[in-house]
Amino acid sequence: MSSVETAAPWHALPADEIERQFKVDPARGLDAADATGRLATYGPNRLPQGKKKGPVARFLAQLHNILIYVLLAAGFIKFMLGLWLDGSVILAVVILNSLLGFLQEGRAEKALDSIRNMLSAEARVMRGAAVRLIPADELVPGDIVLLESGDKIPADMRLVEARNLRTEEAALTGESIPAEKSTAPVPAKATVGDRENMAFCGTMVLSGRATGVVVATGSQTELGRINQMLAEVSALETPLLRQIKKFGYVITAVIACVSVLLFSWGHWLGHMTFVQLFQAIVGIAVSVIPEGLPALITITLAIGVQRMVQRNAIIRRLPAVETLGAVSRICSDKTGTLTLMEMMVTSVVTAEAAYTVSGDGYALEGEVKADGKPLGAAPDVLRLMGRVSVLCNDAELFEEDGKWKVEGDPTEGALYPFAAKLGMDRATETAAAPRFDAIPFESEHKFMATLNRSADGEILLVKGAPEVILDHCDRQQTALGPAPLDREHFAREGDRLAAQGERVLGLAWLSEPGLRSGGLGPQDLPRTLVLLGLVGLMDPPRKEAIDAVRECHGGGIRVTMITGDHKITAAAIARMLGIGDGKTAVSGTEIEAMNDAALQECVRGVDVFARASPEHKLRLVKAIQANRQIVAMTGDGVNDAPALKKADIGVAMGIKGTEVTKEAAGMILVDDNFASISAAVKEGRTVYNNIEKAMLFLLPTNVAQGAVIAVAILFAFTLPITAPQILWVNMITSVALGLTISFEPHEADVMRRAPRSIDRPIVTRFGIWRILFVGLALVLYTLSTFFWMKSHGASDQMARTAAVNAITLGQVFYLLNIRHLLDSSLTVRAHQGNHYLWYGIAGVIVLQLLFTYTLPFHAIFDTESLPISAWVWLVVGGFLFFLVVEIEKLVIRRVPALSAFATSQQEGAALRDDPLK
Repeated sequence: MSSVETAAPWHALPADEIERQFKVDPARGLDAADATGRLATYGPNRLPQGKKKGPVARFLAQLHNILIYVLLAAGFIKFMLGLWLDGSVILAVVILNSLLGFLQEGRAEKALDSIRNMLSAEARVMRGAAVRLIPADELVPGDIVLLESGDKIPADMRLVEARNLRTEEAALTGESIPAEKSTAPVPAKATVGDRENMAFCGTMVLSGRATGVVVATGSQTELGRINQMLAEVSALETPLLRQIKKFGYVITAVIACVSVLLFSWGHWLGHMTFVQLFQAIVGIAVSVIPEGLPALITITLAIGVQRMVQRNAIIRRLPAVETLGAVSRICSDKTGTLTLMEMMVTSVVTAEAAYTVSGDGYALEGEVKADGKPLGAAPDVLRLMGRVSVLCNDAELFEEDGKWKVEGDPTEGALYPFAAKLGMDRATETAAAPRFDAIPFESEHKFMATLNRSADGEILLVKGAPEVILDHCDRQQTALGPAPLDREHFAREGDRLAAQGERVLGLAWLSEPGLRSGGLGPQDLPRTLVLLGLVGLMDPPRKEAIDAVRECHGGGIRVTMITGDHKITAAAIARMLGIGDGKTAVSGTEIEAMNDAALQECVRGVDVFARASPEHKLRLVKAIQANRQIVAMTGDGVNDAPALKKADIGVAMGIKGTEVTKEAAGMILVDDNFASISAAVKEGRTVYNNIEKAMLFLLPTNVAQGAVIAVAILFAFTLPITAPQILWVNMITSVALGLTISFEPHEADVMRRAPRSIDRPIVTRFGIWRILFVGLALVLYTLSTFFWMKSHGASDQMARTAAVNAITLGQVFYLLNIRHLLDSSLTVRAHQGNHYLWYGIAGVIVLQLLFTYTLPFHAIFDTESLPISAWVWLVVGGFLFFLVVEIEKLVIRRVPALSAFATSQQEGAALRDDPLK
């Protein structure tokens, strides 16, 4: 419940009004009795924990799937027929799939636990005019909390006193730089990132001190709202699971109808006994059910997972692999994903020139360029700016495990690499001009100054907000020395840098300032400083992210930036990355003013959203999904977690991401790099391609097996293949042959195709044609073999043995066809790239020889050895079958209408409703 009812939000009220409403004196705090009463009213300062499903209920929920029901029925029938091995294999597949889902669902619940762990354990409060350290869960609205550097903020607070307070809110707001805090009221509609007078639960104090009044605890905090949003968001089924579910219903209905019709027809003909007819119908049903499909899909996904690990992407939920292949829009956080999450000096302006600075975040390598060309010797004014950057600085920059890290203000840390790029050494400069006094930076005066002693005498070095520095300068540094200040020039250049999304600092100095040493204060800063120039800093885009965005666009995938940062900064970074039109950006306040329909229309044409809160990000994901797009959402902060969970595939950062986002996501990037998402999408598309090829391999052969028996029933002749023999073919072809498709490599144009449509079935109309065409050809090949053997005086047992080998060899040759759905398989190159293919074929040949010539198999399957001459005709027939499929592919390629039909069915049309594409 809310702590105190008020017309205006806390950040919009003056500090004294906050104290009045909570009936608290900051000098005394709450009395013990008052605190106890409020604790009873508002409850402990912890996040609520909902009721969890038990392990048994979670496991049984995994079985609620039509294909699982069909498999269980098939397994039951096989057990009833005494086929214990086949039944056990099916049962093992069902248990394995259910166990995987059970384990992954358990991991997902950890996301809420991770948010709860972000709460502080203790808090320093004023109680009864004394400072006390109490457990954070005993905090109540109205408590006076004291904050200092290094504290984790235990509740949402309205600041009533703040001295140089900076907090790290990136996990909550997505901003790349620390938030500077004050006590003045801010507009009521200010977003979380703009509430400068608030300190939020779960964030960290980087520097300074403050006193605040607790205004919200537990579920009422910003962190609590996100926790509630995350609990309410239900993760979507992946496209593959939705398609498999539909496919399961269709195939179940088809099998049921065909079985009833055939049984009725066979019973009416009366050429088979009831038991024989029943066994034949069961054989048809079992042969058509692709019982090897779940195992094949699981293994294909698992292989995709292993490939993605090599691309720095860890998959937490197996079906998420395939979802990546269907992604048509990637919504990415800016900070740390598209950018380095490291501040860097990118622009420098002096009285006489403008420069650009290259580099990679805090790394010392890079160049200062003028007109795009590297500088030779740096001008004196730039060296003076480098000197200020090194000496007027309280941050620490150090290398750890090959990564540069900053201790202190990231903006200050970014100044050290700038000086290094000018050829200056920090240790040398510090030794040459040691500091002996300073005016520390504080938000009230917005500058820092140091007094240093060099060989030429005392020097005053200053850096700070440009407008403040300009007010204290009356001259500017030029190559010939100090000259009168051109204020308009620097004001204009400062606006230009800010419009580029850069944070601007002014640097100035004064030789022999004549200041007293010891106890310098802000009021001592003279107004006769010499302005050296302006530096523009920003969190630069990753170089590889620019290429990855371009590759995504080439593959028909739109990239959208959703960030908590400012609109100008977001637009500038998006322009560098090639996201959107380079001009249009929508802010969080504009999102709030839109209803769902307006937002759904907005996301069709806009790709940059700034100052976005967790609610905004969640609404944006829902709006994009409402436009029938498959959404991947990336992020690293707790503010991203609800949107990550709602997206079709959530992508968390492995290095700088919070545990909350990692638990809510389906994929984790080990290197925090957007380029790894592009690589993972490529793997995901390949996984889906391989699953599709596997289905188009299994289903025609399954249909052919059932059709052989069905034709025998329809025309009242001896069964060419018995039910146990069909089960044998099913087992060896689905395992030894089908699984080899899981190892197929990337197709050359996989990232130049449009993403498949959200409503594209797993078996398209082209797929249905291919299943019927290949199935019919395989039936004709098998029946021809059976009757050819019978015409040469073979027994039923020998003819059936030949028919089993025919249908198996047909599948071996078809495996060579299906590796390329439309391209020719009549070249040597077409059969390279997958050595598992030949292992599978060799395994099938060995198994078929055992089936044909060993006595145990004769006894089990009622077979008989074949003469050697029969193999010549079997191989010739198989090769002719191979050529028939190749001719079909050739006709499709040569006839434009057929080619367009097959290609559109293969690739889908995910972008057909996208006005930008």
